[in-house]
Amino acid sequence: MRAFWVMRPGCGRIRSQPVPPVAPGEVVVRSRYGGVSRGTETLVFRGEVPDRLAARMRCPFQEGEFPGPVKYGYSTVGTVISGPGHGQEVFALHPHQDLMILPEDAARPLPRGVPPARAVLAPGMETALNAVWDARPDRDQQVCVVGAGVIGLLVGYLARRLAGARVEVVDVKPARGEIARRLGLGFAGEPRHASTLLFHASGNPAGLRACLAVAGFEARIVELSWYGTRPVTLPLGEDFHDRRLSILSSQVGVVAPRYRARWSRARRLDRALELLRDARLDALIDSEGAFEGLPADMVELSAGRRAALCHRVVYPAA
Repeated sequence: MRAFWVMRPGCGRIRSQPVPPVAPGEVVVRSRYGGVSRGTETLVFRGEVPDRLAARMRCPFQEGEFPGPVKYGYSTVGTVISGPGHGQEVFALHPHQDLMILPEDAARPLPRGVPPARAVLAPGMETALNAVWDARPDRDQQVCVVGAGVIGLLVGYLARRLAGARVEVVDVKPARGEIARRLGLGFAGEPRHASTLLFHASGNPAGLRACLAVAGFEARIVELSWYGTRPVTLPLGEDFHDRRLSILSSQVGVVAPRYRARWSRARRLDRALELLRDARLDALIDSEGAFEGLPADMVELSAGRRAALCHRVVYPAA
């Protein structure tokens, strides 16, 4: 079987490795599609994982260590070719690899109505769902989402769909406006409203500073960007305290506190997959490449030379 490895910062390679024996309770899955996280995966590719966070940054089924060689990734969709559920389409939090040997419960069946090619959005949907759970938006609340990447757009989509909030997505790229409007969201090039709930998902500290500037009295800002080793400077003087602002981090590694007693991570992932039935979400996948081309594609994506929302990896047919 073949897998994508980050050999060293900025350099990836497809490597072959022997197929391990299949143990009882495991399934064999042939990969069909994968998805690349434009945030965490590109940071890993550039070698920007802080040493002290290396253990917590490990993904399921990771091999190797940061900064490399390391096999990293967490969005693969495939078909069970051996074991329980033979022929079933499944999603797995697994690095980019053409053949996977998985515990049966790690292969999550795709819900009816969710095509395999769209299911690569599941990690982004799960992250967005957890953020909305953390924030608990109210019906008709004015919500501002700064950063119209995959996570920001999915947060806005869920805040409107699940909570009935009024959502405006903000991004400096005008082309993102068409996608936001397809999802039923407002769009602007800069924040225009004194919102009481804001989500920051641009990955740029300037976006978080923009949230602070426009936040209304006692507003909450949910921070979804992860900066790796980059320092972030914020204006916490001025009227930050006078307006009683709050900044809340949201991270998908644990279930939001309010839901933790009733929801496991597996159940939350299944819910994220169910939320992918909407065909409008296909607009978030605007880049595609063959598995064999992933080393070169990762160079382009991590350097920002390809302005893709979500890059889908296509595996060769059996």
